[in-house]
Amino acid sequence: MPARWKRQRRTTTLATAVAAGIVLTTLPASAAPGGPGVGDPHYPDDGNSGYDVTQYDVRVNYDPARPRHLEGDTTVQAVAAQDLDRFHLDLEGFQVTSVTVDGTPARAVSREGAHELVITPARPLAENARFSVRVRYSGEPVGEGWHTLADGGANVSGEPHAATAWYPANDHPSDKATFRLTATVPDGWTVVGNGRPGATTTGRGTTTFRWYEDRPMATFLSTIAIDKFTVHTSELSDGTPVVHAYSPGATVDPETEDLLPDVIDFLASKFGPYPFSSAGAIVIAGDDGSGPFALETQSRPTYHGGFFDVSMVHENTHQWFGDSVSLSDWRDGCLAECFAQYAVQLWYEEKSGDDLDTGFYRSMVEESREDPDFWTTRLYDPGQGSELASALYSKGSMMLHALRRTVGDRAFFGTLKRWQRDHRYNNASWPQFEALVEEVSGEDLTGFFGAWAHGTTTPARKYLFPGSLGSLDPDGATAR
Repeated sequence: MPARWKRQRRTTTLATAVAAGIVLTTLPASAAPGGPGVGDPHYPDDGNSGYDVTQYDVRVNYDPARPRHLEGDTTVQAVAAQDLDRFHLDLEGFQVTSVTVDGTPARAVSREGAHELVITPARPLAENARFSVRVRYSGEPVGEGWHTLADGGANVSGEPHAATAWYPANDHPSDKATFRLTATVPDGWTVVGNGRPGATTTGRGTTTFRWYEDRPMATFLSTIAIDKFTVHTSELSDGTPVVHAYSPGATVDPETEDLLPDVIDFLASKFGPYPFSSAGAIVIAGDDGSGPFALETQSRPTYHGGFFDVSMVHENTHQWFGDSVSLSDWRDGCLAECFAQYAVQLWYEEKSGDDLDTGFYRSMVEESREDPDFWTTRLYDPGQGSELASALYSKGSMMLHALRRTVGDRAFFGTLKRWQRDHRYNNASWPQFEALVEEVSGEDLTGFFGAWAHGTTTPARKYLFPGSLGSLDPDGATAR
């Protein structure tokens, strides 16, 4: 992808550059860099071309008595996808005090646009070369994913942007990597992150926590939560460790917490084995109010205030749809939200005996008649904006039920398990999902997906009332 350089430039201070041995330059037009942005149709400046990250090792120091100040030391392990004279990382704000590539100070470092950290290594990197970039930085987190809690603690959660608020990253879900977090805080505070906990050590009035996510993770799914947590530990039915962390003031509901093994066992029966080596929840309270109600942070979803069975089913479904199998780009949001919301209906069908045809589906069809905008958002490539979630939840879960009735349970659930098996710990796109359903079912679904996933009007009757849904057709239309 050709590099695209923005005219607006922000640089580190001269004093900082001299102290760190960094030369700030205007980068030559003749260079052959990795460029800013991976070309996402909706967020073209997100991520960076030219390399693939394999692991993040993020080390931070945070003192709640000095809120809004973070000291960071992050090492990014990567593989060059092309010869690189320079490359980009995404990082918002902070004073960058040093950058090294394979242990050698970078020849030049500059800031561009809202979040581009442009690095010129001392020696060009050859295609397929493995390299490491170490960035030291400090200052006030300014990105949209950083949320300060009422007592001075902090939490990171946000979509599509969160990682760049606290560490340098290739910030696009198409570049997944394993993750190590080492966080030092004053004694009495606790840090919770993704994956499994490592050793906790103390000294000189501080405690250092370590967390390891050993499966590839999209950057927006990474998290850190710092508070005076109440921590509950348990296990899933197969022995997978569970960590629940509750902020002071958050709702602790042991009965709901005890549902988690049942929820995950249920989801595994529909989608295949649980994909991660740990599970649980981070439940925060008293933040600045700008974060999402809940987010599918990998292996340990984040909830605001408390959680209940519906939110637990939704966010844990994302561990399969969105986390293990991540989006290729942000046009593919239905691959996460449509499935997470439909799983809630599957849960009630299983646990409460709900008839999804006459209950869920019929009520949604009736609701759509009262809302002229119900059908106007495409499910594939819906655009940007918070209002899209509602469309993916409602229209998206209806589409999946109609698809289930079109191809039958065997092909529908067989497709979901095959999807997870084929793309586990990787990325995939909505067009790939359409192709897989056709392969598994043996049916031509061009018209169905054209009406539901790509259309902006009410689907034709044969697609709106397929299979057993035909009995709901007020005009008596039959399936297909």
